[in-house]
Amino acid sequence: MTLDDGLVEAIQRDYHSAPISDQDRTMLEYVEKLTRDATRVSREDHERLRAAGFDDKGILQITLIASWFNYINRVADALGVGRE
Repeated sequence: MTLDDGLVEAIQRDYHSAPISDQDRTMLEYVEKLTRDATRVSREDHERLRAAGFDDKGILQITLIASWFNYINRVADALGVGRE
């Protein structure tokens, strides 16, 4: 979490080049892969997260939170929530 609007904009623009930690970048790479096609997530992805400092509980939390946001956004999209 941050109140730094410049950092938020940099992450939104391209998290790969944003000034964030390697751990955060690894997490975002995992979340992006999970979001685009969860069937492509592999044991190697989990090992990469572990190497970045996440334990099994952290990996579960990242997966659950990203999946929940993906789910709720799809529900909102399907019901037209937020559309003009």
